[in-house]
Amino acid sequence: MGIKHVAPVGVLLAATALLGAPAQARVADAPAAAGSPDLRTGAVPVAARHEKEPVGGSRLGGRGLILPGGVKAPPKTAAKSYVIADAETGEVLAAKDAHGRYLPASTLKALTALTLIPKLDKKLKITPSRRAVNEEGSAVGLVPKPLYTVEDLFKALMLVSGNDCAMALAEANGGLATTLADMNAEARRLQAFDTVAKTPSGLDKPGQSSSAYDLALIARAGLANADFRRYISTKTDKFPAPKGYYEIGNHNKLLWRYKGMIGVKNGWTSKALGSFVGAAKRDGHTVIVSIMRHDGYFWEEVADLLDWGFANRGKVVPVGQLVDPVPEPAPLPTGPAASAPPAAPALPAPVSAQDPAAATRPADEGVPVVYYALGVVLLGGLTWLMYGLRGRSRRAR
Repeated sequence: MGIKHVAPVGVLLAATALLGAPAQARVADAPAAAGSPDLRTGAVPVAARHEKEPVGGSRLGGRGLILPGGVKAPPKTAAKSYVIADAETGEVLAAKDAHGRYLPASTLKALTALTLIPKLDKKLKITPSRRAVNEEGSAVGLVPKPLYTVEDLFKALMLVSGNDCAMALAEANGGLATTLADMNAEARRLQAFDTVAKTPSGLDKPGQSSSAYDLALIARAGLANADFRRYISTKTDKFPAPKGYYEIGNHNKLLWRYKGMIGVKNGWTSKALGSFVGAAKRDGHTVIVSIMRHDGYFWEEVADLLDWGFANRGKVVPVGQLVDPVPEPAPLPTGPAASAPPAAPALPAPVSAQDPAAATRPADEGVPVVYYALGVVLLGGLTWLMYGLRGRSRRAR
């Protein structure tokens, strides 16, 4: 008796599970959107880190010199990696090991500034901590007194590469851990996936990295920010001191030597060697050059690369593209719309209203054939169930 009724129920459960399977498979098999990082944590999906095509185009995955056809190669440079790009269009005009990961040194301060400028009030007074004052490496000479505004610290960060200013700004932003999380989230928003910030100053630390491609992305985003652009293009300024002030000067030598130079940032450590990212504007057009891992004096070489960029922008087929930042997520609905129940899912049209030929199509066209087969199984199960109930009723009389 019991067995007669278990079988139809099992058929019904199996049919229900199978009917739901195609929809579940479509969700599970749908590819994740490439380059869609979690902006809250800064984590990058594995699929985004290991895409078949490098960020910016397939050619940028090469390690050697990457050139457009039919043009003379850029001037030689001792840099292990570089990118020449058109800032307006984002076109990468030439590159060498564009996505090679290297220690960024103080060029990382461009990311620090880009991250913190929107978060901190420029007029806020800062009292640097002992830790910030004693930060190793290049420094502007902070003292633990309330002498400085956020504006002062940003200027010294970008002009004289103050590591003490980097730490003081990080502390003003809620601490080192918070600031590093913010910097890495900003890098992911920019799709600068080669960049990992372990310090706000660029001082060498295991696991820290960037690339010539990422430095160009960061510089391009920074140029769109008026405060960032003002800081990097300032040649000299006054900096507060316990008794008055003293003058500071920008370490970017091309601000004095290269026509149209806007600025950005240079860097050097004994492990990273020389690095630089800069932008210049001529005849209404801006070119970005970034270099990494240079073992000597690079200023003239950067100037030559900029010249090549201006001579060839708009004339050559680009070898890649500086990608745009990840779009900001749409705001969640508020008010009555937020509390309204979700709309009922649309029901499929009756079989009679569908294409009569649908049942003979392959499973990936129209309504899958398996749906019809499962309907037959379901109908048979129901018939079996009704037959068993009638037999039981007769015996009970």
